[in-house]
Amino acid sequence: MTAEVSAEQPASQPGTQFGPEPGAQPGTPDGAQPGALSAGGQRLVLIGMVALCSLGAFEALAVATAMPTIAVDLDGLRHYTFAFAVVFATSVVGMLTAGRWCDRTGPTPAMWTGVALFVVGLVVAGTATGMGALIAGRAVQGVGSGLFGVALYVLVARVFAAERRPAVFSAFAAAWVVPAIVGPGLAGLVVDHLGWRWVFLGAAALTIPAAILMRPGLTAARGEGPTAGEGAAETGAAPQDPGNDQAERPVAHALHLALAVLRAGRGLPAVVSVRALVSAAFTGAEVLLPLLLVHERQLSPGGAGLILTVGALGWSGASWVRGRNLLHLSHAGYVRLGGGLLALGMVGAALLVLPDVPAGVGMAFWVLSGSGMGLVYPTLSVLTLELAPPHEHGSASSALQVADAVAAAIASSATGALLWALYDVAGLPAYAVVLGLTGLLAAAALALAGRTQVRSGAVTP
Repeated sequence: MTAEVSAEQPASQPGTQFGPEPGAQPGTPDGAQPGALSAGGQRLVLIGMVALCSLGAFEALAVATAMPTIAVDLDGLRHYTFAFAVVFATSVVGMLTAGRWCDRTGPTPAMWTGVALFVVGLVVAGTATGMGALIAGRAVQGVGSGLFGVALYVLVARVFAAERRPAVFSAFAAAWVVPAIVGPGLAGLVVDHLGWRWVFLGAAALTIPAAILMRPGLTAARGEGPTAGEGAAETGAAPQDPGNDQAERPVAHALHLALAVLRAGRGLPAVVSVRALVSAAFTGAEVLLPLLLVHERQLSPGGAGLILTVGALGWSGASWVRGRNLLHLSHAGYVRLGGGLLALGMVGAALLVLPDVPAGVGMAFWVLSGSGMGLVYPTLSVLTLELAPPHEHGSASSALQVADAVAAAIASSATGALLWALYDVAGLPAYAVVLGLTGLLAAAALALAGRTQVRSGAVTP
């Protein structure tokens, strides 16, 4: 892929609003179609996107809060982390499918299919009578979330002009604010008074109305995206031979990108590598913290869920700052700062293994980790759409989210396995060892931040 844009360029300026610029015409050369929908239509689509993200946020926080209780009730404590890992693992199937699907037909079919599978998975999990059935439901849920997660990225590219995308992705992160405040506490109340099953069934009932709000944007975005020739014209790349593009290029390009990601090649491969590292670091730590607080510090599910609340609030607040570029940093600068905060927060959260350290201290440090993610994630999302040609937005978004999901699946499984292996020998300090290792992953992301920068005219795989 050819990128003429520098990853060091400033993000959007404060005060960016949604809706087309005066005089904007359909098919502007940024890959979006800002004239395809009115300002009101764009706002309605954004509301639907944010609503779907909010429900996903509530489901994630609520399940993490309820899972210690679920694992005990279904006699599956040793499989605790696999209930999280399976979602990440199967979401890869959805993401890989959605990437080329969205490039060929637009985001609409992948979005509706993903929402349907997500709801089915929630229902199966909510009616499970054993840990195996719960994990199966979570697997179906993961495929659905992978499909609509990529479709959301492509929909952003189709509906919103490039200069508005940082604010859109920040709005996605801001969608975690209300769920972060009420989600864990509400989940605790639901578990205590209605039963954990309603954590899944309630989310299933609310997902479809949220998706319907996006219908205007999905209708406008229906059909094929920009062709390879159009995308090349917009990014300055040489056009690709159509026959080659349809047959040989996808496989060769995927292998080339995979190798580049492994070595953290400059540009988009480094963006994907950093996303994988921060995802592994954050997920590996986050799945263990409620377990540590409930089973070792004897907090209630609602009390333990507060650490997820403060982390999500830090994430949302930092993302708001990032979307308005209040710190006036480059893209790489935000990644550096975010990676440092993420690592510092994880090291501080490890202090929770000390019985005399108040739980509030660990929660305060976890705010730093959440803030780091709030700076890094929107930045990587913006970079992905900037560095990929418009006709490959689906594939690039898929690569980003596949890396995220694979890393999260491996991290959540590995941290659980490592924890139980060490716990039988070392006891409570095993948590500190595992949290320290996740901090090292965050530090590695910080070290690679500079490689997300692309000099003008540079070529990335």
